[in-house]
Amino acid sequence: MNIEEIKFDEKGLVPAIVQDARSKSVLTLAYMNKESLKMTLEKKETVFYSRSRQELWHKGETSGNTQKVESISYDCDQDALLIQAVPSGPACHKGDYSCFSESLLEGTNQKEAPYAILDQLKQVLAERKSTLPEGSYTSQLFQEGVDRIAKKIGEEAGEVIIAAKNDDKEELAMESADLLFHLLLLLTDRGVSLDDVLSVLEDRHQ
Repeated sequence: MNIEEIKFDEKGLVPAIVQDARSKSVLTLAYMNKESLKMTLEKKETVFYSRSRQELWHKGETSGNTQKVESISYDCDQDALLIQAVPSGPACHKGDYSCFSESLLEGTNQKEAPYAILDQLKQVLAERKSTLPEGSYTSQLFQEGVDRIAKKIGEEAGEVIIAAKNDDKEELAMESADLLFHLLLLLTDRGVSLDDVLSVLEDRHQ
């Protein structure tokens, strides 16, 4: 990609659409100038230009809700960017997964993508591990250690098998959610990210 090929407007800006690289949901529409685009390419995280504050804005620098850039492409007119990124939290300043959560068509509000709850859960688990608040089931498991967490995963896996053999779809969904929760807890405890797991699946698929 050659930055010189990008057609910035009279204010030196170009619109940048950010899309979740996994779910393909549109996260936000922001603007970049040449400097912020260069920084995005260097950091591999989105850096925008804030038109209201008239300054560079590294997404997530203070909130932790960064966007890890996987690819940047531009349209046929060379005046708009499409950024594929993996978010580490909400894209919207209101705390929503995507800035595009409302619809002009009645009864068709945009639903959050499935990955949104996983990102939220990852953040909660990381916070629980860091602070270990009293009275928290998650904190208790972290304190009891990997053996207890692993045992819990074995128990939940057994419940999933029973639900499947009983051909109970509702029970299977609930038990699978329990299993996934405890698996994410184990990954957090061991310092392995869900993105690491997904990368393995992608490599195997290819």
